[in-house]
Amino acid sequence: MPNVKMYCTAVCPYCSMAERLLNKKGVTRIEKIRVDLDPALMQEMMRITGRRTVPQIYIGEHHVGGFDDLSALDAGGELDPLLAV
Repeated sequence: MPNVKMYCTAVCPYCSMAERLLNKKGVTRIEKIRVDLDPALMQEMMRITGRRTVPQIYIGEHHVGGFDDLSALDAGGELDPLLAV
């Protein structure tokens, strides 16, 4: 299973929903980068993703996007193959 990295904050319902969906898919380890604890991390996230909202999720080197993007991948049957690589 590829590494999963998620830029998140402590009180983000979409971050929690993304984590639950990933756990349901068998992901047991998510590298959480808390952008609410360090403004430099928020700047890094915006620079590399081009987005300002959390969560921002990476599966391996693939930038998935936010929870809505993750959920759409799952609904379209595209999430499992990404996690299986």
